[in-house]
Amino acid sequence: MPVKPATARHDRARQRGQGMTEYIIIVALVAIAAIAVYQLFGQVIRSQTAAMAKELAGEDGSEQSQAAQGAAEAAAGQAVTKSLKSFTGNAGAQ
Repeated sequence: MPVKPATARHDRARQRGQGMTEYIIIVALVAIAAIAVYQLFGQVIRSQTAAMAKELAGEDGSEQSQAAQGAAEAAAGQAVTKSLKSFTGNAGAQ
């Protein structure tokens, strides 16, 4: 039995909508991951950028480099302590 043109159009539109929904979900997951990385390493990036700017200007950027090192160590410590359980509030712990 041949497919009616209206039904074929509806199926194409539904498939297009499904593809758009999948794309939106992927974009949202990438955005969440980027926010998490920035939360952990944002201060490191800012300090390293400040150190490079001072060095390019001919000034001493060692203070900013030390701040970046301290922020990196703090971020590494946070990354070790965080797990999926810390985000769920230990809902299954008894």
